[in-house]
Amino acid sequence: MRSDRRFAFPRPRQTSCLEFKLILAFALLTTVAPARAATIVGPWGPIFKSIDYSVSTNLPGGDFPNRHVVHAFRVDLTDPDIRFFTTPRISSYSAGVREIGALTVSDFLKTYKVQAAINANFFSGRSYYLPAYTPMDVYGLQISEGVVVSAADGPGHAASILFDETNRATIIHTNWPAASVAGVYTAISGNYPLVVAGRNIVNRSAAREVDPRTAFGVSQDRRYFYLMGIDGRQSGYSSGANDYETAGWLLLLGAHDGVNMDGGGSTTLVIEDSTGVPRRLNRSSAVADSGRERTVGSHFGIFAKPLPGFVNNVVAVPDDTTARITWTTIEPATTEVEFGPTTNFGDSSGVLSDLVTQHFVELKGLKPNTGYYYRAVSTARSQQYTSPNLYFVTTNYVTTNQIFGLTNSWRFSTASLDGVDWTSRSFDDAAWSGPEPALLWVDVRAAGPNALVEPKNTEMPADPQNSGYPHVTYYFRTRFKVENLVPGSSLAFSGYVDDGAVFYLNGTEIYRLRMPARSDAGTLAIGYPCDGDATCLDEFTIPAEATQNLVLGDNVLAVEVHNYNLRSADITFGVSMSRIEPIARGARLAIARSAGTIALSWDGSGLVLQSADAIEGPWADVATNPGSPFTVQPAASNRFYRLRK
Repeated sequence: MRSDRRFAFPRPRQTSCLEFKLILAFALLTTVAPARAATIVGPWGPIFKSIDYSVSTNLPGGDFPNRHVVHAFRVDLTDPDIRFFTTPRISSYSAGVREIGALTVSDFLKTYKVQAAINANFFSGRSYYLPAYTPMDVYGLQISEGVVVSAADGPGHAASILFDETNRATIIHTNWPAASVAGVYTAISGNYPLVVAGRNIVNRSAAREVDPRTAFGVSQDRRYFYLMGIDGRQSGYSSGANDYETAGWLLLLGAHDGVNMDGGGSTTLVIEDSTGVPRRLNRSSAVADSGRERTVGSHFGIFAKPLPGFVNNVVAVPDDTTARITWTTIEPATTEVEFGPTTNFGDSSGVLSDLVTQHFVELKGLKPNTGYYYRAVSTARSQQYTSPNLYFVTTNYVTTNQIFGLTNSWRFSTASLDGVDWTSRSFDDAAWSGPEPALLWVDVRAAGPNALVEPKNTEMPADPQNSGYPHVTYYFRTRFKVENLVPGSSLAFSGYVDDGAVFYLNGTEIYRLRMPARSDAGTLAIGYPCDGDATCLDEFTIPAEATQNLVLGDNVLAVEVHNYNLRSADITFGVSMSRIEPIARGARLAIARSAGTIALSWDGSGLVLQSADAIEGPWADVATNPGSPFTVQPAASNRFYRLRK
């Protein structure tokens, strides 16, 4: 990198609703192409503003002896609305050891709300399907929003692509010794270059093994950035590519320089559909084998705006029982919103027939903390136009207060308690073991306990009567205090449970996790977490009506944990508990005068605007209340307004 290059300051991050358009011509190629067309470079078509997508294929032979299906994004780097985002630092960051929290590519897209994503750098993961946010070390230079996540660490992963804050691209094919990163806003690195100055630099006779591939490149004029994935390890569909073939495809797509990134089962291209749901575009070999994406340690994401159309800039601002929907149209048109719990909608705001270009609808009568699909509908000159199907979730106006954490201490017992009232507040558990901190566990595998089950705090005994395997059922009790009772409160649980459990609050059953409807000390669980170990969270909420037996002062949570079978080698238990309480909130009425009118506006829902001639009343509801904002004409005498719930 030249030391005299200038880089702009980072611009603030923005998000937008997206239109998802995959042109049918790009459908995955599952049939054999005509014999005369050995290589088919798929046409580029827009999926977001300044992001095009292409699917290409070939007939094996010549320069491409292996069957390939090639998926690629082409990003126009001149568009200021395009922003890049790589996997950021994990909390408690430690360079070279604990750099990022791993995610699947789909989860990365959903978590950070990017519109397109693909796997990037190589990384240190020792297993393919680890829990989300497992700490990992990234190999080679990676920079996320100007922050160095992974420093250049040697010649083995030194093919770097750097971007300043304006997305101006620089490729350093061998970034070792490492160049200065001053002014670099985004950076990713592969293990070696494939294309340099428009040439395939791979020795064809020495090309590496055939695998699924991920490769990135830039055009000669540095206007376009290419992100390419080649599917593989799927006979009859796509075999994968060697280095020479991968470089060849980069050149065919338009790259002038390119590098090899982490491929294999990690190769995954994902985009966000209009409702915020990740959609995989390629056929990952990992998904083909297991039905699951791999957890990877490095991702490259793109923020982009939707494709422009007749209906644009659709924005939802939800409240608890209302939602404001706004959009624009390129010419005057009618106004309507269709909405409902599914994409079939079922409800409509009704049609406002005034022809406008700035549209506003307030949906009313919604349920708090509930998801709704919706779309904007406008008609101009007898032609109806709609936005993509979109999605919002109403708010709930609650606060969450933790009662106890994951490492809370519990008393426990392994004795059969059939017929004993062991879940009640009055039961004397002084003879039980503990109290000891969670996670409480037993694991008798010859290879040792699973290192990914953490934190292991209290080891419990196995059952000598069951050949040294764990007891079928372990019993747990903990006490906690409640200092105030807030009507409408619910309880939220999060933790690690292996395998099934039944939860009791002050002697009343409140939840069953992977357990049949009835159980005793010998009942086996009907399922297990993750791949059989407590390596992913169980989370559930108990509604307010099921927690009516909470009392002021001391309360007891009792849990029985059951194994999946008699020869299952492990049991694990530990949960946190929080109380979700509704928030009492007021409303604020704002008044603004403009051009001879007065506009009243407020936030919140379920409110009615009232008016009076005197501050002491009498008050009356405004006859036609369209919601906020509400416009009134100035009067010769005083007029007072207020809101009522």
